[in-house]
Amino acid sequence: MKDKDGQPLTMIQFINKVKRRLYALYEELALFKINCAGYLPFHSLRKIAYLLAGYHIGKNSTIHTHAIFYSLGGLHIGNDSIIGEFATLDTRGGLTIGNHVDIASGVMIYTSQHDIHSPTFSAIDSRVTIEDYVFVGPRAIILPGVTIGKGAIVAAGAVVTKNIEPFSIVGGVPAKLIGKRNLTDPHYVLGRTRLLR
Repeated sequence: MKDKDGQPLTMIQFINKVKRRLYALYEELALFKINCAGYLPFHSLRKIAYLLAGYHIGKNSTIHTHAIFYSLGGLHIGNDSIIGEFATLDTRGGLTIGNHVDIASGVMIYTSQHDIHSPTFSAIDSRVTIEDYVFVGPRAIILPGVTIGKGAIVAAGAVVTKNIEPFSIVGGVPAKLIGKRNLTDPHYVLGRTRLLR
């Protein structure tokens, strides 16, 4: 028995390789079901599917339709947060979203990327943390390892490659500071989401 590079495998290595392949197959089938659940028309039905996938979704928080996930588990969403339609939530490296966070439609959040300098082009996983009262505008992209500070605003279409200070307003590619938020002690509640979104 040999690996993909033609190197010989011991029996233990072969058994471990088979186990990893079987788990990968299980995870792919489970993710297919979870991503299909994103088409269910009611928040409560989607939330049940997401909880079964190992995602923690806080009280009065919701993920709107057509969300895409790349891994089981690894997602923690606080209370009263809303994730818009067609969001990409990569949880491979861990994704934490705080309370009262508003993430608009089409936002892509990645926690894993290829190491372009690695001879095997291996993956590097790195947690993304989005703190309380953050707003992320439509079609923004957040890359691995980023922390977005409390109350920060990410403009539509921005590409966030570095940490963002609390109450900062950033925009552009790559995202840069374009202002500061006047509100520095927020207490608002996002409120009820639309029934069929």
